[in-house]
Amino acid sequence: MKIVAKKKLWKYLFWLGPFLITVGLTVGLVSEQWGLIPLVFIIAGIFISGLGIIWQSYQTNWWNRRSTQAGTNALVVTLAILAILGLINFLGTRYHLRADLTESQLFTLAPQSRELVSVLAQPVKVWVFDINQNPQDRELLENYQRQSSKFKYEYINPEARPGLAEKFGVKNYGEVYLESGDKRQLVQTINENERLSEIRLTSRLQQLTNLTTAKVYLLQGHGERQLSAGKGAMSQAVQGLGDKNFTTAPLNLAETSKVPQDAAVVIVAGPKRELFQGEVNALQQYLNRGGNLLLMIDPNTDPKLNSLLQEWGVRLDNRLAVDVSGESVVGRGPAAPLVTEYGQHPITKDFGNGNSFYPISRPLEITSVPGVEATPLLRTKPYPSSWAESDLQSEKLEFNADKDLKGPLTLGVALTRKQTPKSTSTPQVLPTPSPLPSPTTQGKTSPNSSAKTPQALPLPSPTTQSKAFPTPSSPPSPPTSSSQTTTESRLVVLGNSNFATDGLFQQQLNGDVFLNSVTWLSKQDQQPLSIRPKEPKNRRITLTTTQANLLILSSLLVLPLIGLSAAVIIWWKRR
Repeated sequence: MKIVAKKKLWKYLFWLGPFLITVGLTVGLVSEQWGLIPLVFIIAGIFISGLGIIWQSYQTNWWNRRSTQAGTNALVVTLAILAILGLINFLGTRYHLRADLTESQLFTLAPQSRELVSVLAQPVKVWVFDINQNPQDRELLENYQRQSSKFKYEYINPEARPGLAEKFGVKNYGEVYLESGDKRQLVQTINENERLSEIRLTSRLQQLTNLTTAKVYLLQGHGERQLSAGKGAMSQAVQGLGDKNFTTAPLNLAETSKVPQDAAVVIVAGPKRELFQGEVNALQQYLNRGGNLLLMIDPNTDPKLNSLLQEWGVRLDNRLAVDVSGESVVGRGPAAPLVTEYGQHPITKDFGNGNSFYPISRPLEITSVPGVEATPLLRTKPYPSSWAESDLQSEKLEFNADKDLKGPLTLGVALTRKQTPKSTSTPQVLPTPSPLPSPTTQGKTSPNSSAKTPQALPLPSPTTQSKAFPTPSSPPSPPTSSSQTTTESRLVVLGNSNFATDGLFQQQLNGDVFLNSVTWLSKQDQQPLSIRPKEPKNRRITLTTTQANLLILSSLLVLPLIGLSAAVIIWWKRR
């Protein structure tokens, strides 16, 4: 009797193991601190449970039973599945892998937004003054926050915290503010019909973090694209420049005869008439002093810029770029080349094989020029998908081997050239008065003498500089007045301006090509050159009263009757 009681006592004693494990897990989960006490309980419970299993198997030969082996296998499989699920949850919590299958990637940040947030130099916070928290807006803000720990957001109830609302000047529910340091900016006002926009948030973030403002001038007076809204205008492109913290202004060189000193970039967008020679000279002088120029020249036009382009090794081909590869897919004619191949350049580095198209374009011919580095930006597909058509009057475009040029064609190119401008010399530096024109008189050449300007203003070269400046035996000039500095001029030439007009600017990568070109030309390397966020397309279906009634009738009456009739017919046949 004593031996039997002792065996039962050991049997009940081993139940202490699961009890201690349960106590340890309960203490850890409730306190949310897995310190020494819960670990001691868990380890002791596991040890006692293990001893119990070993003793039980020894007493009853339990381990060799078929039921024990089957139960053990089931237990091992269950534990393995739980371990796998736990590992998947752990990896899912730490590493986010998402697939966005929407057409315009609504739930994925654009490359420009990701790059901008990932390189934030100082903390930025978004304040949303609203009572309700829309899940779509929160998801967008969460996507931003995943890119950098310096990006934060917070929802504020204006009624609960009126002091903070007054500090920001909140007037209505739904106002969204962006704050960085002591700077604050209103992003937008959200409501049930207008959700938080990635485009506006990224634009305001770029304006807030970019401390410099560059001035961009758009040439006018020769039939260029107008800046205000209208047919064939560039108002969306101008607005896009403003969103990237550029200041835009029109420029008429026939009135000023000189590009302003504060011009970071000059844009010549689709001139229909030729420029005066004095205007061409002004653009050449602007480039020679380290300026940056964007030329968008359409076919069937001659703006008389050949002398300027020749210095950079660019020639405008008079033929029309034809591309038949995207005619059936894009729904546009062969005169709207579809480009999916881009050059290895900061302007197009993130484009991959994205689409951009250029209705009514002219190809460019690039030749090597010493001191000029050229990188093709836009290239069409090889022949027979594309070619340069010489017969512009024919209604049916066909390749003619005698006159036409086989693809691939270059529709855009980016060029750089190092400039070493002449230093401003003092009278003490020159040993004797020189009959050559001084830099001051060169800069004030009148329009009437523009024909002689190329002789009076040669491009900087070692030969011309050795004649205008003293020989090495001359007294050294003061470093503050005669030291030479090397600057870089940048030029982007595109054989099309239609792609940047209203309506086409927002499609595919057209706007990115334009804005990235201007940003690169302005030499603002701190701004990301990537693909901008896109506005989501409106997929709402607007029904008339008749259409709505027809939809209700068909869904509530016609379709159920069809299903009922089919069921009756099947029943009758089987009967």
